[in-house]
Amino acid sequence: MNYLIGDLQGCCDAFERLLQKIDFSPSRDRLWLLGDLVNRGPASLATLRRLQQLGSAATCLLGNHDLHLLAVAHGVRPPHRSDTLHDILSAPDREALLAWLRQQKMACLDQGWLMVHAGVVPQWSTSTTLVLAAEVEALLRGPDLHEFLQQMYGNEPLQWRTELSGIERLRFIVNVLTRLRFCDAQGRLDLKTKDGAGAAPPGFMPWFDAPERQTADQPIAFGHWSTLGLVQRPDLLALDTGCIWGGQLSAARVEAGRALELIQVQCEQAQKPGE
Repeated sequence: MNYLIGDLQGCCDAFERLLQKIDFSPSRDRLWLLGDLVNRGPASLATLRRLQQLGSAATCLLGNHDLHLLAVAHGVRPPHRSDTLHDILSAPDREALLAWLRQQKMACLDQGWLMVHAGVVPQWSTSTTLVLAAEVEALLRGPDLHEFLQQMYGNEPLQWRTELSGIERLRFIVNVLTRLRFCDAQGRLDLKTKDGAGAAPPGFMPWFDAPERQTADQPIAFGHWSTLGLVQRPDLLALDTGCIWGGQLSAARVEAGRALELIQVQCEQAQKPGE
């Protein structure tokens, strides 16, 4: 069986209960985690260790919280007051866990689904998305990671151009794949609004509703947007159902571009949104 799973954010107990509910077997089943593996939840260290232990049975995407962990670990960003990363940063296997995290993906295509943490701008096709994701993946795995992390943060540029290069190109790719919620028809980003789909600023819309989106015929699964909640369409799965906010941790059983079943467990972790 093949399962796509929404944002864990360090909720390892809920993850274990979800694995029990689907009767997960690493020799038989495959998991795809849609990013934000760690942070805000109570057990980020246990979560990373568990995912690492799963080996080839689990494919993990990187979300904004996972990149934040790398930035804090490299000393280029201060910890946020609501971070729960100290257990990782002080762990004896810290370096092995961070090295493992750097090997994970920014996007992937499997079981007929394009998987990203946040979204895709309308100008990107499926193949373009994967090529651009690979550019960032290569940098995360290479010797220039520290320099990249120092320049990764920021909202500019706000619109894709094929001639973008250097840090502007890389920053835009990261922002789309890990932070996007709203854009306009031309693919200009709004990276400030964090509420649900009805909160779109004038002229903007949820990225998946952009007209003439080149990935319109490609089933896409994503996380990141807990205020959006569960979305189940033939072409779209939004699976961040607010585990960290006392909601559910969600998994979708998929094959050949179809979602066959939704499995959820309740999460006891309850932070207030924004904490």
